[in-house]
Amino acid sequence: MLDHVGFAVADAERSKRFYEAALAPLGISLIMSVPPDKTEAGGAAHGFGSGGKPYFWVGDNERVGEGTHVAFTAETRADVDAFYEAAIAAGGRDNGPPGIRAHYHPNYYGAFVFDPDGLNIEAVCHKDIAHDRAANLHHRL
Repeated sequence: MLDHVGFAVADAERSKRFYEAALAPLGISLIMSVPPDKTEAGGAAHGFGSGGKPYFWVGDNERVGEGTHVAFTAETRADVDAFYEAAIAAGGRDNGPPGIRAHYHPNYYGAFVFDPDGLNIEAVCHKDIAHDRAANLHHRL
């Protein structure tokens, strides 16, 4: 299942205003903004979604045409670790090893790789570590 997608834009604030207006009729609103000092690539990022979950991101932290980002939902943190290891073994390049990204939320456990064409692919688990412990799964934390 897809968790979220992200695209690079020339001007994050302009795009934020555009998507706030354009997506409102669909019940999609701005859920969170991440300042440049908190993004992995620098630049601002804005997450739109519903039900408190951002799933459509725009940011000026990459050049337009680059920075395409797709995140897949992982059931466990161990699955995130396995994704990362498999992707690296298959020729992917590291773009952020498995770990907590607390600037999104306290249980955001994700790993990022660049695929062979440079697309930013992520696996993310939003569940508390207790979920993995209850299943006797092991991971990096």
